[in-house]
Amino acid sequence: MAKGTTFKSCGCRDAETGRLLRAKCPRLRRGDGRWSSNHGSWYYQLELPSTMTGTRRNPLRRGGFPTQDAAEGELDRARELLAIAGDDSLTRNQIAELIISTVRATKRLPVPEEIRGKTRTGQDLDASITVGRYLETWLAGRRALREGTRRSYESHIRLYLVPHIGTVPLDRLRVADVESVFEAIDELNETIEAARRSGDPVLRGRVKGRRVVGAATRQRIRATLRAALGKAIKERRIDVNVAALVELPSGKAPRPLVWTQERIAEWRRSHQAHVEEKEVRKRRLCEVEPQRRHGTRLNRLDAYIGAPRPSPVMVWTPDLTRAFLQRAESHRLFAQYYLVAFRGLRRGESCGLRWPDVDLDQGVVTVRWQITQLGAETREGKPKSEAGEGQVTLDKSTIKVLRAHRARQNTERLAAGESWTETGFVFTTETGQPLHPAYVTEQFEQLSMEADLPPIRFHDLRHGAASILLAAGYDMKVVQETLRLSSITIAADTYTSLLPGLARQSAEDAAAVILNAGSGKHGRSRSSVTELATAQDDPTGTGPAGSRPESDRRAGLEGRTA
Repeated sequence: MAKGTTFKSCGCRDAETGRLLRAKCPRLRRGDGRWSSNHGSWYYQLELPSTMTGTRRNPLRRGGFPTQDAAEGELDRARELLAIAGDDSLTRNQIAELIISTVRATKRLPVPEEIRGKTRTGQDLDASITVGRYLETWLAGRRALREGTRRSYESHIRLYLVPHIGTVPLDRLRVADVESVFEAIDELNETIEAARRSGDPVLRGRVKGRRVVGAATRQRIRATLRAALGKAIKERRIDVNVAALVELPSGKAPRPLVWTQERIAEWRRSHQAHVEEKEVRKRRLCEVEPQRRHGTRLNRLDAYIGAPRPSPVMVWTPDLTRAFLQRAESHRLFAQYYLVAFRGLRRGESCGLRWPDVDLDQGVVTVRWQITQLGAETREGKPKSEAGEGQVTLDKSTIKVLRAHRARQNTERLAAGESWTETGFVFTTETGQPLHPAYVTEQFEQLSMEADLPPIRFHDLRHGAASILLAAGYDMKVVQETLRLSSITIAADTYTSLLPGLARQSAEDAAAVILNAGSGKHGRSRSSVTELATAQDDPTGTGPAGSRPESDRRAGLEGRTA
């Protein structure tokens, strides 16, 4: 039974302080101690259950009753309503919302028998629930969601939907209300971009680390609202899904582009301009705030990552991938980068890989787990989709690299002694703990910059694995199976844009063979997986005329240790 109490109060104020006396007013009682019948009114207070997300509600308080019996009568009715739900937390939450909305509307509480009948038949308890409260209830009911998806939905609701349409009654939500959400997002984006362009360090500091909300994110925000409203339609709370009627820019993921020589040259020019602009801003900051001179040195890695690119998704050619692997060869995460570059594992899948799922004798790894990043925390779970689970066949060079990595890990285990934690993960810290995905990315970006390569995201190594297969002449079906994509359509939609860039590079390589023939110089005859194999014997990657390296000697890494 919910806790509750009744009390008497009034609106009198202290003559000296002006504060409300409420229940302390001496006029509430007569001289004999009995309650006065002509001063003040009766109230009740009721403890309500917490929300579905665990947030504690404020106690419900209602007054204006002429007698204590009248106040206790409604208190008992409210308790009876809450008791209808029994152990069903979702129904109890809905009844609590019904009580709150009824009190706010200064209406009488519904008859318990009416609500009991509605709960038995699954009818709507309160059609006037607000959008914000319905979204909260809807999300709490999605028990089967992955944690990352749940956090995404929660952030959409908390940051964008509730602040703008949370108080709108669900059955009165209109297209214009939803459009106002995205108009506010556009204004926020303009504010962030204007602050970034500003010469005022204070304004730039206010938006540091904040991202503009892109087209894809806006599509996902609408999708969250659309899914919730779709559920409301099934529950017969509303008739139309107004979120589906709002027009937004396309949120399709950008197509990958290959880092051709022309694009690299243009990027280097824009990168230099980007660095110079940052240096000017740093000097101005020193002039405006001399006391902050220390620490205003330009961060080369930030400038490297932040320079404009032809597309958010860029892919290295096999030549560039080889250059990166040569630079990363002595790094303790080399084997992880090698595996991702050639076999296309996702970052979380490589971090979650365990030795029991690696069969180097058969040349197969089984992807069963992934470690994902949720803010600063990590979670271990199943791969992104059912298609993501499965076996990945290894080539001989990758097997050799992983064997060397295992030997290195054993050496680290002995060196760590009692500090070592046996977790079974393939890629770990120097004491055996699983790697944080963000650390893997940070090291990758640092190595890419040190190798003087055009930047890509770590996930683009996976796209690069597709480009290597395409450059080697394999079709989209092989790309789909290797990267464990759910359909060949996804492979074609994502990677068809790589073909012109790879074809252009192949044409240039083929032409170089003829043009250099007379001078005894030999250009690269192929821009493919096998081309990477020549780097160890011939660091230039050209190799002797007519040579055909073995297919398992990749990136110049055969015989090397990790």
